[in-house]
Amino acid sequence: MFSLLQKIGKALMTPIAVLPVAALLLRLGFGDIFDGEIAAIMKSAGEAVFSHLDLLFGIGIAYGLAKNNDGAAALSGAIGVLIAKAVYGTIDESVNMGVFVGIIIGVLAGTLYNRYHAIRLPEFLGFFGGKRFVPIITAISAIGVGILAGYFWHYAQGAIDTFSNLIIGLEETGTFIYGTLNRALIPLGLHHILNSVFWFQLGEYSYVKDGVEVVANGDLHRFFAGDKSAGVYMAGFYVVMMFGLPAMALAIYLNTPYSYRKKAGAILAGVAFTSFLTGITEPLEFLFLFVAPVLFLLHALLTGLALAAAQILDIHAGFGFSAGFIDYIINYKLATNPLLLLPLGAVFAAIYFLTSYYTIKLLKLRIFEEAQSDKEVQSSDEAQAFIAALGGAENILDTDACITRLRMRVNDSSELKDEDFMALGAKGVIRPDKHTIQIVLGSRSEKVAEKINIALGE
Repeated sequence: MFSLLQKIGKALMTPIAVLPVAALLLRLGFGDIFDGEIAAIMKSAGEAVFSHLDLLFGIGIAYGLAKNNDGAAALSGAIGVLIAKAVYGTIDESVNMGVFVGIIIGVLAGTLYNRYHAIRLPEFLGFFGGKRFVPIITAISAIGVGILAGYFWHYAQGAIDTFSNLIIGLEETGTFIYGTLNRALIPLGLHHILNSVFWFQLGEYSYVKDGVEVVANGDLHRFFAGDKSAGVYMAGFYVVMMFGLPAMALAIYLNTPYSYRKKAGAILAGVAFTSFLTGITEPLEFLFLFVAPVLFLLHALLTGLALAAAQILDIHAGFGFSAGFIDYIINYKLATNPLLLLPLGAVFAAIYFLTSYYTIKLLKLRIFEEAQSDKEVQSSDEAQAFIAALGGAENILDTDACITRLRMRVNDSSELKDEDFMALGAKGVIRPDKHTIQIVLGSRSEKVAEKINIALGE
């Protein structure tokens, strides 16, 4: 189950990758940049994406979970979502599963693809065998999902509403809990699943589109639909990503021994600027996550505090991609009190710097001596080097990757040595169970996974 949740979290990145474009189109369609027909076109284009998030999730998750990311799984996910929605809508018009129907069908379609994509049928049915069988079995399964949803989803919806009301009712405390968990789940790769609830399902906002009432769910969707109360579960991330983490990078640099500072400065400057400009934080977070976990715990708590502080100041600011400077500028006019993010960011920059600086100094944490030492080597055949470190081709069951991690399923991970991966440039190694190992490589992880698959003939 843990491995499946990790795969779902990774697969969620595929549909989420579309949202920055949709958010930008919506922003351009608000009438203050373009007007008339151009603005209407931009807005309609953006709304087309946000109105079909369930379909995007179904396609993206099925594609992401399928072996070799085959298009037949994506097609199956799309068919499954359309059928399931039609079925439960026929049974009960009030049922609205939101993105959950996409997540459920996506997992179902991806799983069915992996099981049946090589199935052989009797000769007279041979045309429908193999990959062509997957959309068929997914469609039949989706009917079952639709029937169950039509009769029983209102119970699940009641539980979701109770959870939503609980978090909203906790106000700043609930926001603090969410912000802390958002960062704390990063090592497990499960934060995307948490975000899917808060950003795409929590709360609802009704608005009129083409004379028809439309309901937007989730902090992100509601923000871009014009809900001024949305953006609570995103605003504080601007404080962390634009100010807090760069300040922590400075604290790490000043605590780095002089013999390492030139190399450390180059690395830290790059990842800190990436965090500030784009809101991509994992390259910086993984620098200290494994060698100084107490520093990462501090970061998680400060993230929760930043989100709560933004809510106290009544700041509502969303983003289409992440909470970096680019999104801050693009969405400035849609936000409520966005200017307050700057002084709040300055305060948290000081808090991040002081707490992390003295935590590193008092606990004598050695970040760059351990994680970025001269143990890193270059291999003339990178794929073969990783295969050897993974115990040879016979020990490898499956190869996958997300943005920063090489995700491997192996026969046995107990005999694999962390230092072998560190010598190949890894920043950390995670072992969820005996058959799963994750090697944190940064942005090169997907290329390494591709090389390994090619070397293994997959």
